[in-house]
Amino acid sequence: MNRGTSMDTATVTTTSTRHLTRQRRLDALRANWRAFAKQPGGMVGLIVLILSALIAIFAPLLADQSALDPTTATGAPFQPPSGEFPFGTDHLGRSVLPLMIWGARTSLTVGAAATLMSMIIGTLMGLLAGTLRGWRAAIIMRIIDFFLIIPGLVLAIVLGAVLGASSFTIIVAIGVTSWAGTARMIRAQTLSLEARGYVERARALGASQTHITWRHILPGVMPLVLANTSLAVGVAIISEATLAFLGISGGGISWGTMLQQAMGSGAAVAGYWWLILGPGLAILVVVLAFTLVSRALETVINPTLGAR
Repeated sequence: MNRGTSMDTATVTTTSTRHLTRQRRLDALRANWRAFAKQPGGMVGLIVLILSALIAIFAPLLADQSALDPTTATGAPFQPPSGEFPFGTDHLGRSVLPLMIWGARTSLTVGAAATLMSMIIGTLMGLLAGTLRGWRAAIIMRIIDFFLIIPGLVLAIVLGAVLGASSFTIIVAIGVTSWAGTARMIRAQTLSLEARGYVERARALGASQTHITWRHILPGVMPLVLANTSLAVGVAIISEATLAFLGISGGGISWGTMLQQAMGSGAAVAGYWWLILGPGLAILVVVLAFTLVSRALETVINPTLGAR
């Protein structure tokens, strides 16, 4: 009877502890959201990103995909903006507006996927570099240093030539070449957390390094990863536009391929400004929005930045 009562008490205690943990996490999220909402730049950036994401998601409803086919073009080549074509037409007579809408889907998808790959690789390598010791940590650091010093654009071009031009190639090229900076940052944060009292207590109580890493270190570095991710997406979008501009793309429509086609058709020389202004401005606005959100998240994570 006493044993059953003890088990019931332990169950109630465990459930209560889990409830308190979830409640603390929810309270922390609410507090962080309130702090983020006080950042005007971050809120503006978030609104822009939400609108951009909605345009990318609902692209089939906003513009018929057949408008991307040159054989169905209804306009004259290089027609300036008008009531019929608000963003003008390209060198094939296609309306630029549907190209912008569908280009948002490709650019944002490639940017997000490449950033996800970069963040996963960088976080894992940073955690390993910060938690391992001896020759294993030295090997990981030399790998990180190699990817830090090698020109990322050159390596991405080489990967594109080897793997073939496609959206998947661009995602892999950007993800593989952009994780080293994140790994360095995560390693520094990991070493800082390793010296914290609660980590030392967990180690003294017999917790394994794996348990400490996933239960104590990883939650501590995730806010930093989140803030860096929002900034890295903007960088990945610029990288995608650069690679597409250089001809490494899957043939689909993105803001980068629009710029490449505009330059290839002589739009810059001939004065067809609308072919460059649209995608160029879209890249600028989205990257700026990601930067504003990243800056606001950094301020939430480190409130001392807000006093500057």
